[in-house]
Amino acid sequence: MDATPARLLSDDDPPVFTLEQEKGTSPFFITCDHGGRRLPRRLGELGLPESELLRHIAWDIGAGAVARHLGHALDAFTIHQTYSRLVIDCNRDPAVESSIVVLSESTKIPGNARLSPGEGAVRAHEIFWPYHNRIGQALDERRGAGRPTVLIAMHSFTPVFKGVTRRWHVGVLYNRDSRFAHIMKGLFEEEGDLVVGDNEPYAVSDASDYTIPVHGEARGIPHVEFEIRQDLIADGAGQRLWAERLTRLLPEAYRRLSATELVKKTMDASTNS
Repeated sequence: MDATPARLLSDDDPPVFTLEQEKGTSPFFITCDHGGRRLPRRLGELGLPESELLRHIAWDIGAGAVARHLGHALDAFTIHQTYSRLVIDCNRDPAVESSIVVLSESTKIPGNARLSPGEGAVRAHEIFWPYHNRIGQALDERRGAGRPTVLIAMHSFTPVFKGVTRRWHVGVLYNRDSRFAHIMKGLFEEEGDLVVGDNEPYAVSDASDYTIPVHGEARGIPHVEFEIRQDLIADGAGQRLWAERLTRLLPEAYRRLSATELVKKTMDASTNS
């Protein structure tokens, strides 16, 4: 029999997500899928020592702090996931195998090893879907109000992965729609001090991602996923510096995107007249 728990989260567990600048006036809309590393009380430590729960396998180090600083600076709607990706990955479709991992890099996750389908469904029901439903609700409200929106998905990556050093300082990620990502890539390169990854060290896909394909591409809104190298944002000073850089560059990227879209509309109108 499937001994599925009636609930995963206890009354004294924290909320699934945190909202900041819920009524923010900015066109930018910031998500942080891996911003937190909390574990529900009922799951204990998932059989892991604290040292593992501080690593990248549990969360995107520094990404949440950068997102918060950036959201405050831009007066942008910002939503942060509270729970560790080891509970359920909020940037994976719950239907894919990597939604709840039993092995992350070379670390076994004992608390996920014998998970029943029902237990996995409870994690999705209580953590994944409330987070993404809130994102969808906010984006629907903005569309209904005729508000322009650019989706910014904030992530971070390890300087070394399985023994391989990663040279990029920041990556701009996208799938089918590269409009905003390539503008940001150009602006980062104009800074003169950055090695910029174009869909590096990761690339967005329907199988490996959820936020950009579902909330960005499917809605037809401009978007980019940022991956910032974690040693650059591991402390408060680095987090503030990157937030300040993005606060300066994102409005310019939006201006360039708007100008490009206006030219395209003008040309289309001329062609069809």
